[in-house]
Amino acid sequence: MKRLSIDLGAWVTKIYMPGCGVVLTEATCIAVEKYQDHGETQLLVKAFGDKARALSGRAAVNTHILNPVFEGDIIYENLAAELLAYFLEKIEIPRKKARRTEAVFILPCGVSDEIKQKYRRVAEDCGLGAVYFTFTPFAAVLGHNVAISESTPMFSLDIGHSLTNVAVISQDGIISGLSVNLGGGNIDVHLIDELADNYNLKIGALTAEKLKNTVGSLLDDDNKINVVEGRDVKSGAPASIAVNSSQIYKVITTYVDKIIEYVNLVLNKLPPEVASGVMHGGVYLSGGLIKLDGLAEYLEKKLNIPVNVPEEPQLTSVIGGGAVISGDELLERLTVE
Repeated sequence: MKRLSIDLGAWVTKIYMPGCGVVLTEATCIAVEKYQDHGETQLLVKAFGDKARALSGRAAVNTHILNPVFEGDIIYENLAAELLAYFLEKIEIPRKKARRTEAVFILPCGVSDEIKQKYRRVAEDCGLGAVYFTFTPFAAVLGHNVAISESTPMFSLDIGHSLTNVAVISQDGIISGLSVNLGGGNIDVHLIDELADNYNLKIGALTAEKLKNTVGSLLDDDNKINVVEGRDVKSGAPASIAVNSSQIYKVITTYVDKIIEYVNLVLNKLPPEVASGVMHGGVYLSGGLIKLDGLAEYLEKKLNIPVNVPEEPQLTSVIGGGAVISGDELLERLTVE
């Protein structure tokens, strides 16, 4: 019997296998070609995962790049099932072996029963055996290689591509928490608009993400620089400009400060004893945006709470999910139907 932890994210899917570690990190993306068959629109899958993402901005007119997961919800069930089956094949779990595989899916706080049913149907379409669900804050804290206390509250902040999960938890469940549609993807979209409006340069989503990851910084004295290529807004001709950290600082802080507002909403609802425990233990950070230079220090200063930063923040939740699926006690305590 194989066991898996699956984080089917809006931007990247991660799969963890106990005993093997993280066995897959690939774009949650499908390239499809639309065509007409007897008057009905049909979809032909042309590429999955990273190969599909690489076609973004370069595909033919009738080829569309789709993300079947958005803000924790599966919006294209059939395509999500095809994509997950492709990922399982890549880690040597074809359909004939999938029935002997148990999987825990990591879901945002407060996800509805309807959305859970979508994940179940996708898992069934892939032939997976037993399926469990755990919430991001539990998986994220466990991914720090710490135990979730029965009595001491623990504070989790996970900032992903399209969702941020904020929660104070214990083994008994979520004491206070929420999931909001804010994340690194919002920054990417704003960067596209920023360069078009103020620098007359049109760029795509992949270029915006690269700019954020290479130049983006919340360190006061940081001044990294990178040459960004795109098209001139007016002429459409190829063009490029040099962008430094200070030029996109405000774009990044706009969304980070919004996330901090939601964090404070959760913290302000805590009973005094719980708030005291959170202040002592600090906040456990996770999610891809945490890699941004200076972000952890910025959060610590703004929240006035110690921060705990993992080595690989983008993988923390899926690693924690591996801890959940590996132990019978955690599987019973920290999963939901």
